[in-house]
Amino acid sequence: MHLLALDTATEQVSVAIGRDGAVLGAVQLAGGRRHAEQLAPAIEYLLRETGVHQDQFAAIAVGRGPGLFTGLRVGVTTAKVMAQALRIPVVAIPTLDLVAYPLRHTSRLIVAVLDARRKEVFHAGYHAVPGGVQRAWDYTVATPAELVAELETFTGGILLAGDGVARFRDEFAALEHAERAGAEHSTPNVAALVELASARMEREEFEQPWDVHPLYLRQSDAEIEWDRRGL
Repeated sequence: MHLLALDTATEQVSVAIGRDGAVLGAVQLAGGRRHAEQLAPAIEYLLRETGVHQDQFAAIAVGRGPGLFTGLRVGVTTAKVMAQALRIPVVAIPTLDLVAYPLRHTSRLIVAVLDARRKEVFHAGYHAVPGGVQRAWDYTVATPAELVAELETFTGGILLAGDGVARFRDEFAALEHAERAGAEHSTPNVAALVELASARMEREEFEQPWDVHPLYLRQSDAEIEWDRRGL
């Protein structure tokens, strides 16, 4: 079973082609906010280099957020349009899960933290369970100080991952019982997207393209400004 995997919820554009849960090829581009410019060429490059044709895809996997508004919209829209054209389903995986899943072998509480801009972070906590991770609380947007205050009440070990940890390094340094995961865990992992989506496909846990919606958690800057002006 072949799968196309896309994640554009952060500043990084990630694309992979997988087969039976394993990655055949992947492209990761840290290009700032050039998601719309980079995504299509990355897909075309992987198709050419892996020799896989679009007709071979059984589904398209996409990181559904939370994440940066414009980038997230580009990835989810691309996944939906391609899936509709190919008449295949979409498997949408929350982006914070893609940060936490590669750390599933730890005994500590995993806290995935992504920079949400506006001096806020998207976050969720996870416990390792056989075969993966289980969320300890819901996907949330908060200030780093609010998250740190919550984590200070936790008495066990904590493993922090995601670009929000580096972005607000000083705030998270106050957590004496927390350790940062390496730089390779700062963005959503596209190999995790392939693996998780393939497992869901086997269980027939997928969505039709028109039913897939991004997980934003808050309004866009334009919507906030619109409300502020009372328009």
